[in-house]
Amino acid sequence: MRATRLGLVLLCLLYLGGCGYRPLYGTANESSGVVQALASISIAEADTRLGQIIRNDLLSGMRPAGTAGEDKYRLVITPQSKNSDIIDTKQPNSSRESVNITVAFELQENGKVIYSGKSFSQVSYDRVSAADTTGHLMVRGPLANYQAQLSATERAAHELSVDIRTRLAAYFASH
Repeated sequence: MRATRLGLVLLCLLYLGGCGYRPLYGTANESSGVVQALASISIAEADTRLGQIIRNDLLSGMRPAGTAGEDKYRLVITPQSKNSDIIDTKQPNSSRESVNITVAFELQENGKVIYSGKSFSQVSYDRVSAADTTGHLMVRGPLANYQAQLSATERAAHELSVDIRTRLAAYFASH
């Protein structure tokens, strides 16, 4: 019985060894080349604050301090954002809104686009308001509403940068 189990385990290990599976980013002892490829991507300066947030997050994930390689590739990102009401809460003092961000990106080598794509993120947040003594709706804590929107935007930007970095890593792993 024990020999059968051992044989089965060895057979599974042989099967997995032959399937071509390898970690995307390599192991602690060896790199798959993806890490070096990501570190060799320069990221174009952004025109908007949203673009800066995404760019900075990509830089810290792909080119941490001291690991940047020679610039072989250039990444151009084009974010677009809009806010919208998503849920009518039927409550007089609050509403639910969302930040919708779409980012188109292009990876270029020597000025030629070698990979492109789009990524999308939607993050929601609460807006709070209150009625004054006359029954008119007034905003309570506009700073709190602004901070909630800003926090939602930053969460969405982080999700997008992780998605773009993963898609670029998959591209380099397959080429």
